[in-house]
Amino acid sequence: MNNQEHKLRRELSLLNVWSLALGCIIGSGAFILPGSTFLPGGGPAGTAIAITIGAAVMIIIAFNYDFMIRHYPSAGGEFTYAKEVFGRRNAFVCSWFLLFSYIVIVPQNASALAFISRSLIGGVFQRGFHYKAAGYDVYAGEIVLSLCALVVFALLAVRGVKITGLIQTCLVFALLGGVAVLAVSAIISPKASFLNLSPAFSPDYSRAGGVLRILAVTPWAFVGFDTIPQSAEEFKFFHYRTKYVMCFSILFGAAVYILINTITASVLPAGYVSWADYVRDIPNKEGIISLPAFNVFDELLGKSGKSGIVFLGISVLGAVLSCIIGFYMAASRLIYSMARDEFLPAWFGGLHARHNTPSNAIFFIMGVSMLAPFFGRTVWGWIVDMSSVGAAVGYGYTSGAALKLAVREGNTPIVFSGAAGVVMSLIFLALLLIPVPALNCSLSKESYLCLSVWVILGAIFSKFSRNRE
Repeated sequence: MNNQEHKLRRELSLLNVWSLALGCIIGSGAFILPGSTFLPGGGPAGTAIAITIGAAVMIIIAFNYDFMIRHYPSAGGEFTYAKEVFGRRNAFVCSWFLLFSYIVIVPQNASALAFISRSLIGGVFQRGFHYKAAGYDVYAGEIVLSLCALVVFALLAVRGVKITGLIQTCLVFALLGGVAVLAVSAIISPKASFLNLSPAFSPDYSRAGGVLRILAVTPWAFVGFDTIPQSAEEFKFFHYRTKYVMCFSILFGAAVYILINTITASVLPAGYVSWADYVRDIPNKEGIISLPAFNVFDELLGKSGKSGIVFLGISVLGAVLSCIIGFYMAASRLIYSMARDEFLPAWFGGLHARHNTPSNAIFFIMGVSMLAPFFGRTVWGWIVDMSSVGAAVGYGYTSGAALKLAVREGNTPIVFSGAAGVVMSLIFLALLLIPVPALNCSLSKESYLCLSVWVILGAIFSKFSRNRE
């Protein structure tokens, strides 16, 4: 590699890394899933139970990540662990699935800007040429909005972790500040009532089935804490602290998911007797009322002015933009590590001459992501749905690597956490890939098709890579 003498710079502080992880965990989904997935699938209680179980599982898996970071404190994370413990072929399988999971979240959140703008500021960006993609209206103005976000944050990512770490921290605190204002408003406003949380579970599924439906998406919901190992080479603090950073980011993420979902169920628009009736009527609604987590800001803060929209905008933009930055950083470090070990062409591992950042990988992610706004939210949703599979594969390989090393070293606690992580990763994959009509939590047929295409591409690329060796 022509610039192998360059290294990634150690400029990420403890607060930066925590913000990176939490910003990746809490993206646009925290504000969209209550109406589309959490309440319809599990209800307020079912979702709280599933997210709590998911957080506990992720903390166990985080112990495995911490163990592996101490052994291999370099960029690449799961890719490096799989390579060192299981060999190159397994490293490719792990990184191929994980790479997809990371990359798709960048355009997902960029495209969400257009979708969110429709509720926040009406049709300001619904301008220019217009067409439908799988029933979703795509406008030129919204495409431009998403493309601009992708370009701006790619350029910021190239500038280095010092500036992106600072921006990430500011965005995460903006997100948390907005959610805190929502929570305080729910406590003091008579519009929010515990009585509105009935029914506690979704009436459309059994209690256990509803919890499992939500549990199946927790690999995607918590993907983000595992981005910390991708930047391990850039930490300017002792690596033993990463365990606490990961655990706190998981706990904060779980609290935000549960808080937003519960408050959303506790506040009903006029004319509805329960959140279940409201959620069933969402397909017939447009604007801010069609997004329950958005509407709750308006109900609690917006009736006396525009403060609801302001705080909602602060919270949602903080979530969306921090997620874009975080996964630009994580995905580019994974690509950089794969290129450095000759799993990808050397060009992907190129570092910026001045900022020592994986600029080629960042611009590659930007280029791929710029295709998404043209396909609309429906089509891209099929692709994003399968990202949970990639996250579960990454968790499984890391836990398996930790288990193997721990057995060799006689580290009993990690033997147990490693085994638990492998088992839970397999359960996540089973929930996602095995259709069980009673649960209805497996991938859609469109997502299965997307996953099949990605697997075939991986097999072709893997064979091509072996022929080059």
